[in-house]
Amino acid sequence: MIEAVGVSKQFDKIKAVDQISLTIKEGNVFGLIGTNGAGKSTFIRMLCGILKPEQGTIQIDGMDVYENAKAKKLFFYISDEQYYFSNSRPKDLKKFYQRIYSDFNGERFDKLLEKFELAQDRKITTFSKGMKKQLSIICGICANTKYLFCDETFDGLDPVVRQAVKSIFAKEITERNMTIIIASHNLRELEDICDHVGLLHKGGVLLSKELYDMKLSIHKLQCVFQKDEDMQQALAGFEIMHNEKRGSLHTITVRGSEEIIEKQIRSVEPVFSEIIPLSLEEIFVSETEVIGYDIKKLIY
Repeated sequence: MIEAVGVSKQFDKIKAVDQISLTIKEGNVFGLIGTNGAGKSTFIRMLCGILKPEQGTIQIDGMDVYENAKAKKLFFYISDEQYYFSNSRPKDLKKFYQRIYSDFNGERFDKLLEKFELAQDRKITTFSKGMKKQLSIICGICANTKYLFCDETFDGLDPVVRQAVKSIFAKEITERNMTIIIASHNLRELEDICDHVGLLHKGGVLLSKELYDMKLSIHKLQCVFQKDEDMQQALAGFEIMHNEKRGSLHTITVRGSEEIIEKQIRSVEPVFSEIIPLSLEEIFVSETEVIGYDIKKLIY
């Protein structure tokens, strides 16, 4: 288990991470999402022990991670921008990581290189961005660590490779209970792979929930009421996060129980009503609008 308690980090006058507390359980995929500059990459680097928190603690399996070689052997970090040794080749990386990680699977490394059509002897500097990302993912999988930290993992990968990577991740979780933490702006990519989501905003945690529970608690409604007052009666007691009216059609985002919302709406006998499932991206927009991060401010 990974536990962060009251973690803060500041660069000059900029507070990148502010009092973050998160618990990441084993054997699932934790998606770390957030607004631009929310502190996702900084937090990931603190999880890896690259940066030292100025306040708070980060522990992996009960061990402080900063300057702790034993704790760092438990995870592999895939950064947003990969760094490779000058003139190195994939076969050189295999030798390097076999020295760092005692369980590094060299045979599987060779097989995955072949499947992804990455040449063992080709200089990595000649690889495209997507190929470099594929190579780092292969290294991360073959290191056989308990945890895998990923910063913008799917950036630069084509759709076929993205699906292949997701399948490999799912297999690792099923077969050896691997825990994967992914920081990403691409919410659509995370939606079909994450079990739990942490939403960061301005360096702090806005919410941390199971994705399934998150989708159950926020709903998008489309309704046509007989009269405007019926909407207030139908949604009395619920938090209305967004309400847009075009003609007679109300499009409403509301927090609450789907069953109770549906019952109350039926009680006013609307002309038309339906509940539409929300995507992770729509949930993100709804939650951040509540705290004032509104798209209208950006475009008008």
